[in-house]
Amino acid sequence: MDFSLSKEQQEIVAAARRFAAGEFPDRALEFDRGETFDLNLWRKACDLGFVGVFIDKRYGGLGYGFLEHCLINEEFWAVEPGIGAAILSTTFGAELIQMFGSEEQKRAHLPPLAQGEAIIGTAITEPDAGSDVTMAAATAEKRGGQWVINGSKMFATNGTLAQFMNVFCLTDPENPSRHKRHSFILVPTASPGYSAVKIRGKLGIRASDTAELIFRDLRVPAENLVGAAGEGFSQLMAFFNHTRLHVCAQAVGLARAALEEALRHVKGRVQFGQPLAAFQATQFKLAEMATRIRASRNLYYEAAWGADRGRLDHGLVAMAKWFSGKTAVYCADEALQMHGGYGYIDEYKVQRLYRDAKILEIYEGTKEVEKTIVARSLLR
Repeated sequence: MDFSLSKEQQEIVAAARRFAAGEFPDRALEFDRGETFDLNLWRKACDLGFVGVFIDKRYGGLGYGFLEHCLINEEFWAVEPGIGAAILSTTFGAELIQMFGSEEQKRAHLPPLAQGEAIIGTAITEPDAGSDVTMAAATAEKRGGQWVINGSKMFATNGTLAQFMNVFCLTDPENPSRHKRHSFILVPTASPGYSAVKIRGKLGIRASDTAELIFRDLRVPAENLVGAAGEGFSQLMAFFNHTRLHVCAQAVGLARAALEEALRHVKGRVQFGQPLAAFQATQFKLAEMATRIRASRNLYYEAAWGADRGRLDHGLVAMAKWFSGKTAVYCADEALQMHGGYGYIDEYKVQRLYRDAKILEIYEGTKEVEKTIVARSLLR
């Protein structure tokens, strides 16, 4: 299989890199310290066609594959992870609508996402339901022509910004199969009964909005159900198989940034009469960082290539997600170590990279979950 990028894909990469390099660096420290973000930057990215590129042309998107979305993720994160997360997560949930939504839902909600007129989020995790999503307890009860939603969610991306949230709800608690008890319901955030509290003090990606959500007798029309009732778990697994690819690209981008910062520092920093780059111990670290980055990229290219051709490999996606996340954390750690005390100061980019990296081993499936999926795919 040939995973080399086409000319068009190479042009996408170059354009994404130019945009990020021109717009992100001057605002990075401001957004990190303030735990905020300027939506005008998101609108610029939308105007240039970087957001929601996987959305079908019929619904206002560019109709590219998930690989192209990954390529943009990698370039944005290679410049500034927090800003990259804030911009490209604004379509987090569009995948669910495109894969499982009704035609009416697609026509109503996908064009505004592709055109920079709306933001969507997806709410899954709860205080007592993280990796085991089947324990999610936020309920949606069918009453006449409406769903009535009660409960709470944690770590909801875009919870205070989005116009709509895909909410993973318990709709059939008595079903004997725990994998048939939940459904996704599309919730307008302007609905009475919806409240969101921004989570502050995050370790990293502070420009990206994360919130705790509370639903109190929130009512939405019955047609806001995404797909069929009871199919929420299977929909979520399909969703994760795509969003985990995005995380792989984020990880490779961050690892690249860490390597670039390390190279810049060790070439200029002199210790014991010579640059740090002259020491074999430093050279070995750089070599391992570069090798892990290349391996991680190859894994996610192969997984995304297959997904875009209808041959998604669940085990390969999990392998790519686990290894690329590990690579990002490793590279950020080694880069900071090479910076010594300077790496401990937030004015140095490497400190942000170190903090931003850890989420890549947590969200969209922890590294432990990914290893379990890889093992099960082998044992089957």
